[in-house]
Amino acid sequence: MTATTPTGRPVITDGRVELAPGTVPADPRFVNDDLLPVPVEQRRWTTYNFTALWVGMAHNIPSWMLASGLVALGMDWKQAVLTIALANVIVLLPMLLTGHAGPKYGIPFPVLARASFGLRGANLPALIRAGVACAWFGIQTWIGGQGVFILLDKVFGGWSEVSRVGGQPWTLWLCFVLFWALELAIIHRGMEALRRFENWAAPFVIVGALVLLAWVSAKAGGLGPLLDQPSELGWGADFWPVFFPSLMGMIAFWATLSLNIPDFTRFGAGQRAQIRGQTLGLPTTMTLFALLSVLVTSGSQAVYGAPVWDPVALAARTDNVFGLLFALVTVLVATLSVNIAANVVSPAYDLAHLAPKLIGFRTGALITGVVGVVIMPWKLTATPELYIFTWLGLVGGLLGTVAGILIADYWLVRRTVLDLGGLYRADGPYWYRGGWNPVAVLAFAVGGVLAVGGSHSAPGTGPFPEDGLIPLLEPLADYGWAVGLAASLLLYTALMRRGPASP
Repeated sequence: MTATTPTGRPVITDGRVELAPGTVPADPRFVNDDLLPVPVEQRRWTTYNFTALWVGMAHNIPSWMLASGLVALGMDWKQAVLTIALANVIVLLPMLLTGHAGPKYGIPFPVLARASFGLRGANLPALIRAGVACAWFGIQTWIGGQGVFILLDKVFGGWSEVSRVGGQPWTLWLCFVLFWALELAIIHRGMEALRRFENWAAPFVIVGALVLLAWVSAKAGGLGPLLDQPSELGWGADFWPVFFPSLMGMIAFWATLSLNIPDFTRFGAGQRAQIRGQTLGLPTTMTLFALLSVLVTSGSQAVYGAPVWDPVALAARTDNVFGLLFALVTVLVATLSVNIAANVVSPAYDLAHLAPKLIGFRTGALITGVVGVVIMPWKLTATPELYIFTWLGLVGGLLGTVAGILIADYWLVRRTVLDLGGLYRADGPYWYRGGWNPVAVLAFAVGGVLAVGGSHSAPGTGPFPEDGLIPLLEPLADYGWAVGLAASLLLYTALMRRGPASP
């Protein structure tokens, strides 16, 4: 049952909106089949589908390294789990706020960004999001290929004793390429194939993590040694300088998804499905996985005298062939699960947004795969400091700024009311000045400078000056995501309320 608005678009009685028959925009500069709203009858992802999506994305090697990296930085298991649990409760809020537009309008992230940035200006946040996702794709693919290489070398032997290409064994490059091709083959089959893959991948990865915990507990002589590893930081003056940038890094880990979650929620059967599914899936599974990873890392510290934060390197220390093969399959499934969902789907839409006439979803996915390899981002996981403070801190500040603008526009300025057809027309309400909204650009510039302008690195641990790029802003750098989101949200709201913004 539907009702029709004065503009001619039907509104479904449960609040979901779609374009009226015969009113589909045709401007090739802004429209292709992948960017158009998902028809209501095709929005059928349930609570379980969203929960399974998050379980599959949360349980992966980089998120394991995120949690275990906190132990390597000196936290005990309680401090590490607290940091990650708090971060994921915080990031859930913008995830739900931006995700609301998906089930209601059926639109992906770059189309939602048109309401605030303009039809052409939306390419700015889309490119930022796509660039970050390409880097993540490279990181995840390298980790997956490296995991396959290490474990196969342990099983069969001799894989590392071959000629080298580019400083690495050619067998490692082979594993990397094969893993890369497998990822693109799955995504080529479309979103329905992704939904089915996530449904069975999610519980499998949990079992794999529990098996690794059981193994390291047996090596350590029980859970006691895992829980007794002391904090090197305590709860005093040494803890807080590590806690706050780590908290921002944990938030930044999913800051990309807090922007483009409409790419997935646009397939939702309703708001209840995406809200319940994400609430059940993100903070709970990330906290559980963090607990597993920090306990295993603490166990490695008890067994080997130093924390082994890479689970692939830890699994390679066993001599049990069955255990190694099981670890290999777990690495494959975990990395495939998150990389396809988080780092291929979204940039594919973002790249399609740049040139809808030339680039479709599958072409965008292929471009993502190529760029993710060319930029060689695997160096970012070389140390916990580079991974958490430099990479995630910088990314979090920029993405938090974009999230602030999207939330301000959709919730505070427009009160969730969009002109759906106008998001695809140059003569519509979102054209602003030549397709760009100067207010959004200004808010992004100000928020971005405040968020990342003070980026700094300890000597020898990163690329930034010790006193920050802009020394005056150095105290803000440890709170980059929060600073960027708050500054852009407040500035955008204030400026847009001075003039007409409603469609």
